[in-house]
Amino acid sequence: MGVPTLGCACAVCTSTDVHDRRLRPSVMISWADAESEFARIVVIDTGPDFREQALRARIGHVDAVFYTHAHADHILGMDDLRPLSFIAMQRSGPIPLYAAPDTITILERIFDYTFSPDATYLNRARVELKPVAAHNDVHGADFMRIPVMHGDMEISGYRFGNAAYLTDVSAIPEASYKLLEGVEVLVLSALRHVPHPSHATVEQALEWSRRVGAKQTWFTHIAHDLGHEETNRMLPENVRMAYDGLSVPVTL
Repeated sequence: MGVPTLGCACAVCTSTDVHDRRLRPSVMISWADAESEFARIVVIDTGPDFREQALRARIGHVDAVFYTHAHADHILGMDDLRPLSFIAMQRSGPIPLYAAPDTITILERIFDYTFSPDATYLNRARVELKPVAAHNDVHGADFMRIPVMHGDMEISGYRFGNAAYLTDVSAIPEASYKLLEGVEVLVLSALRHVPHPSHATVEQALEWSRRVGAKQTWFTHIAHDLGHEETNRMLPENVRMAYDGLSVPVTL
């Protein structure tokens, strides 16, 4: 729901620490490409705050978007890709949006004016839905799908090089641990301390982090139950709370 959460006056929602202001989670992966004068940019999820995040990160174009699942806090900013998609059309064509079949179905329904064959909206986003595969090549970088559970629903995490992004996780299937071998930078959701039916607690996320063996773990998708500094003090040195605008080097 974002922090501060609407209608709440708790200690975290009223905190003056800038780290306690949290937009809905999304991530940008950027790398130099010798074949292009522009950096390559991939985004995972376009939540309702995507426009504000893209302005802050000075995103001037997007090469591809990967979706984890179709809940509102992960997809409702899709239409803000419109101006970036106009730029993409001048360079290479529609922006590819990679998603699992159930997520594609919901995107098509919610953004009917964009994806319907009968769509007549002239300024609709120039984007193209693509079924996500086990491996997905974006200008030479491999984005591997990592199946994880979000309650009773299987959703998509992603591995790219030595890093992985797993949000909204309540369980990691045994087979997915094999796909995470060698991950050094892990971004993992940790909602709060109190158990939740479809999200990990801090304690569960710490257990998964230890099993993956990442050198760095960053917690994301954090509810207003957890203060940034207070929670960091109780975490191991290699595990920290992520924050808006955080930049972490990875190897693709």
